[in-house]
Amino acid sequence: MTPEALTHISELRRRLMICAGFILVLMIGSYQFSDHILSFLIQPLADVMGTESTQRLIFTDLTEAFLTNIKLAFFTSLFIGLPIILMQVWLFVAPGLYDQEKGAFMPFFAATPVLFVAGAACVYYFIMPAAWAFFLGFQTGADDTTLPIQLEAKIEDYLSLIITLIFAFGICFQLPVLLTLLGRAGLITADQLASKRKYMVIGAFVVGAFLTPPDVVSQILLALPIAVLYEVSIILIRITARKRGSKLTEEDQ
Repeated sequence: MTPEALTHISELRRRLMICAGFILVLMIGSYQFSDHILSFLIQPLADVMGTESTQRLIFTDLTEAFLTNIKLAFFTSLFIGLPIILMQVWLFVAPGLYDQEKGAFMPFFAATPVLFVAGAACVYYFIMPAAWAFFLGFQTGADDTTLPIQLEAKIEDYLSLIITLIFAFGICFQLPVLLTLLGRAGLITADQLASKRKYMVIGAFVVGAFLTPPDVVSQILLALPIAVLYEVSIILIRITARKRGSKLTEEDQ
């Protein structure tokens, strides 16, 4: 193995250790506020249930509540620490880039956490209220089914669903970053994306069917942002191509 390769491996290990250290510190801090974070995540369900509801979240295993708080702290640390992780990735990659390449890639690194937070906000403020209202609509009273059928959700299952939705939406919202980078690399063009628009719409609803709870409202609420972000990607690629063309023209002159 060459000295250069050993240097890169050593630098990569150092960056990974820094990320792990930050995540550990954030996880410890997040655990101290796990009750407040959990209360924040439960609020949409409580709002749908109403103030007069006697329903609750439960745990059925002795260690479930503790392990749920650990899991919540870990994923909260990943969510909060995303900018730090991206910064370490940038510090590892940047020395191998030219100044022009650094200027081209830096906006995408900056946009990634912003889009991820936008996806998480979409889940919290739109998907969760709509989905919870849909599912709670299947509850019945004693007059309907002899005995009442009410939700007694496990806290671990609820948290797992929320985490899955947040990270799924956060990743889906990275579509403009991915497509624009592919466009800058010359692998795709805006015209190619525009010609595949109808397939993208179908794909967006298929993705929505897999990533969201099985109700039409949630699927539409994911598919629509994906479609909008796809159009934004086309616009960004066209702007990038136009700037590149103008620069080449100036250089030829």
